[in-house]
Amino acid sequence: MPYLHGPPGLQAHPVPQNARTTHSSGQSFEQLRQGSLQTGSLFEDVDFPANNTSLFYSERSQVPFEWKRPGEIVEKPEFILGGATRTDICQGELGDCWLLAAIASLTLNEKALTRVVPQDQSFGPGYAGIFHFQFWQHSEWLDVVIDDRLPTFRGRLVFLHSADHTEFWSALLEKAYAKLNGSYEALKGGSTLEAMEDFTGGVAETFLTREAPQDFYTILGKALKRGSLLGCSMDIRNAAESEARTPFGLIKGHAYTITGLDQVDFRGQKIELIRVRNPWGQVEWNGPWSDSSPEWQSVGLADQKRLCHAALDDGEFWMAFQDFRAHFDKVEVCNLSPDALQEDALHRWEVAVHQGSWVRGSTAGGCRNFLDTFWTNPQIKLSLTEKDEGQEECTLLVALMQKDRRKLKRFGADTLTIGYAIYQSPGNDEHLDKDFFRYHASLARSKTFINLREVSDRFRLPPGEYILVPSTFEPHQEADFCLRIFSEKKAISRDLDGTVDINLPEPSQPKPPEQETEEEQQFRALFQRIAGKDMEVTAEELEYVLNAVLQKRKDLKFKKLSLISCRNIISLMDTSGNGKLEFSEFLVFWDRLKQWINLFIQFDVDKSGTMSSYELRTALRAAGFQLSSRLLQLIILRYADEGLQLDLDDFLNCLVRLENASRVFQALRMKNKDFIHLNINEFINLTMNI
Repeated sequence: MPYLHGPPGLQAHPVPQNARTTHSSGQSFEQLRQGSLQTGSLFEDVDFPANNTSLFYSERSQVPFEWKRPGEIVEKPEFILGGATRTDICQGELGDCWLLAAIASLTLNEKALTRVVPQDQSFGPGYAGIFHFQFWQHSEWLDVVIDDRLPTFRGRLVFLHSADHTEFWSALLEKAYAKLNGSYEALKGGSTLEAMEDFTGGVAETFLTREAPQDFYTILGKALKRGSLLGCSMDIRNAAESEARTPFGLIKGHAYTITGLDQVDFRGQKIELIRVRNPWGQVEWNGPWSDSSPEWQSVGLADQKRLCHAALDDGEFWMAFQDFRAHFDKVEVCNLSPDALQEDALHRWEVAVHQGSWVRGSTAGGCRNFLDTFWTNPQIKLSLTEKDEGQEECTLLVALMQKDRRKLKRFGADTLTIGYAIYQSPGNDEHLDKDFFRYHASLARSKTFINLREVSDRFRLPPGEYILVPSTFEPHQEADFCLRIFSEKKAISRDLDGTVDINLPEPSQPKPPEQETEEEQQFRALFQRIAGKDMEVTAEELEYVLNAVLQKRKDLKFKKLSLISCRNIISLMDTSGNGKLEFSEFLVFWDRLKQWINLFIQFDVDKSGTMSSYELRTALRAAGFQLSSRLLQLIILRYADEGLQLDLDDFLNCLVRLENASRVFQALRMKNKDFIHLNINEFINLTMNI
């Protein structure tokens, strides 16, 4: 059904209020429009200027583009003319057929289109050179404002345009989507599903036509009736096949839109037909049931009218469904809800959303093939407590999306290969360690690790507790991600890395001199020789003492401790506030130091004198600190080197400052509960200055 647009001028249809304003001014579309109307000037978007920076990031314009407003291109521009339909989408000089295929599919869903293309705008009364569109991004709707200056060459639009050159909604929509992703060039190449999800917030599903179920035709018909968005394409084996034309007039590696399904009586048989559209607005299938094929001569005029059959080179064509399955390799479906297309029942779905990051050195552990680091990935605990109605299991759909990869293209970022695995929970609420994954196999996982923006799969699991581990395929690869978990019954999920737990034992009191061991007596003599009669040492003197003692240990390989570490030690242990360390204070610290050194030796697996940053989480936990992933990431950025290693000095400096910050927090909280409004995570972050 086309999107029917009312008369020119402001419309009564309300604009969705829950879309977040994104303009740098902080003003909404309506505020910006009113500002332009009051000043009598047409809006100019400083966030997406009319110059080459909005066009390209790695190329140079081959022709002198001129940015023009629609009123400078045609005499009487229209925003939408006669309803927004799939024929309004004609591809220009940009390789974004995937986006155009999604827009064409969007026009078949009036409700979805009305959300993406708000009706409160036109070139009539209230026109101020400003338009806005709404897109779904990572579980929220964004309101994207643009001005209507469009790139032209010789007075014609260069990129997406309507078949009617006085209509501009589709060109403006493409510009808003380009702004969302950083530039027009960022739109080159992609999956139709990506844009379909951004238009609906829906759930993606992909079918390989040669492996699709027997009732595939029925499934697609059900998808269209539910308002799902559908695209299709043919695979290519190499770059040379990209956009190569087959003898039947189809384009390989090109994104098409599925716009209809129907059946006709043909010589006493029911023939299943499917309607497909090429976003180029031309170049069509020339096989059976194409526009001018002889099969149509055996179809009654009433059926031809019902199917809107016309021999026009408009890019849209019918073909027999069996031919469609033989020529097209993949069908992409974006469902507005997670309901399975193989079932008739519609459900009310519960959804949980987790935002996270893979950070090199701390949470970018790679897949299970990399056991040494896999366990460091983010872990989400999932509790399935209620069975589906009349079933013994729980249905859930897990969708993992990597964020902003298209926007980051200009910085050399590629779409990463991602996936996830689901494990039976051992019953505790702690981040699972390496040994767990060494001895336990996953119960379920994504079908494959693949370099798509989103990976999603449907599962049926018994009630119970599970651990979901999202990851990239290779370790050390960085990205932000959004994880959506849909379930028919309410499921409880939480990030196992979201809290900070500090569990520090009280430091032991120093022994009286007569109870000291021989080692401690020797240490007292060394300390007294350095400190003098007052038995107090400065940071410089402490540096000498520690290095002199530690260098005698044959099981410890390390570089000399730094002066900054010794100053931090004094800051931690100095109870008198004179900036020096007494022997009694140092003995308390020395007991702590021995524990930390033993930890360092334990996690210095190759005895190189350094510890991997991926082992830091476990080492800190053993020292009494269970930190959130966010704080752990910041600590690694501060203390690890380029090779993601920490030496003894870095490790001790980190521990001393962590303990100092946590003890200060506890003391202030005990002294005045209303004094600190930060949680301990925020307080440590602040006091460590990381």
